[in-house]
Amino acid sequence: MPAINHKAHVKGDYFVDYEEKVFEDVKARPGEKALVTFHTVAFEGSIGFVNLLQATRLQRKGYETTVLLYGPGVTLGLQRGFPTLGDEAFPGHLNQNNQLVKFMAEGGKVYACRFALQALYGHGEPSLIEGIRAIAPQDVLDLKLLHLRDNAVIIDTWTL
Repeated sequence: MPAINHKAHVKGDYFVDYEEKVFEDVKARPGEKALVTFHTVAFEGSIGFVNLLQATRLQRKGYETTVLLYGPGVTLGLQRGFPTLGDEAFPGHLNQNNQLVKFMAEGGKVYACRFALQALYGHGEPSLIEGIRAIAPQDVLDLKLLHLRDNAVIIDTWTL
């Protein structure tokens, strides 16, 4: 059997060189936009939360950034909590909600499809986190087309 001839890792050790940055730190040019779309169920893996972090990062890099919640993505924008709305049942329970609130507080815009909200998930506009604007289902495609027309950065978030 092979022998392990090194000390066990301890708190404070580094596993990787987290300071090395390979590429330039890109910033938006004046007027540049970004769109991050979400067609993913809240809490179904990490992609929803990770791309909310990406949307916030795009906003901080100077892009006029918009988040689109459609299909199951509207579930990211619902108020939640337990035992009452806003109460965090366990650490991290409200990560997605809190990230959306932070994103909007920093100037980001968030839209949610009314069709998905009501027809698919049985919620109305009062169920949305304050600041999220509900839009007609026809606006989902037009919002994306407007961003394409403006040569925006577009990140599509899908899970199957």
